Amino acid sequence: MIITRTPLRISIGGGGTDLPSYFERFGGFVISAAIDKYVYVALHKTFQKTYMIRYSQFEAVDDVASIKHPIVREAFKLHDVGPFIEMVSMADIPAGTGLGSSGSFNVGLLRGIYTMKREPVTNFGLADEACKLEIDILREPIGKQDQFIAAFGGITCFEFEKNGGVNVAPLRISNDSLADLEDNLLMFFTGYSRSASNVLSDQKKRSEVDDKEMLNNLHFIKDLGITIKKELEKGNCSEFGRLMHEHWLHKKKRSSGISSDQINRWYDVGFANGALGGKLIGAGGGGFLMFYAKDRVALREAMAKEGLSEVRFRFDHHGSRVMVEN
Repeated sequence: MIITRTPLRISIGGGGTDLPSYFERFGGFVISAAIDKYVYVALHKTFQKTYMIRYSQFEAVDDVASIKHPIVREAFKLHDVGPFIEMVSMADIPAGTGLGSSGSFNVGLLRGIYTMKREPVTNFGLADEACKLEIDILREPIGKQDQFIAAFGGITCFEFEKNGGVNVAPLRISNDSLADLEDNLLMFFTGYSRSASNVLSDQKKRSEVDDKEMLNNLHFIKDLGITIKKELEKGNCSEFGRLMHEHWLHKKKRSSGISSDQINRWYDVGFANGALGGKLIGAGGGGFLMFYAKDRVALREAMAKEGLSEVRFRFDHHGSRVMVEN
């Protein structure tokens, strides 16, 4: 039995510039943070000549090509792991909430497969293979930040080069700033998000046809991400909160599917009751509203009155790990 634990993530700055449709032409920059909410993947050898796959559904098939779950199917094809294998996945927070669960599942599954095969793999190799599986093989219109932060953990800066290379470096903040972010970043559940693929497909298409509005928006978001890095490394967490507000105002302009009248109202309530700034985590349409609070008590009270549940978190500094191997 092998069990892996892989963190979910929040985006701190630059989100959206990690899509190949953008960074292959202009280069991208993202700050992402792993949090202590996890996806768990268990792999177990069985005595049945079958692939048994348990997630929100159950599959039992004799041929790898018949597996419906696309990531499991392609990962098992790449590594020729079965049959005679059972895979089970669980998560602290369900999919469709904007916290990068697909990338975390992908990385956790691959980590488990490498462990089962007793083959070494680096964090970079793990993230890179996960990206190739989702972006190149499955042709998903997604970026690379989810897979990389899931593998590396921490609060990490990723520079996406035009040639496809990725530079990885920790955000160099003090312990006081780290504690400030953990205390004052508050996250509230708004409901399940619509498919991120719809929003990201629109961004991809508009970027590829040189839509100036989209490209200028992404240029601004990348520059804002670099500014956020500088301010956090100087210890200016309150300025980061203000910059989050700027980020949200520009992110909403990318697509009508990113926000909604209800989400905009909740954001305005938070902004008027103790939040310096905030944004919707993930591609949009639902999921989690995250605020940087100057008055945590007032913000929590206001969101509770709106019926939104808070999910408290701390940062994860380990990335994807093997928790059980026997």
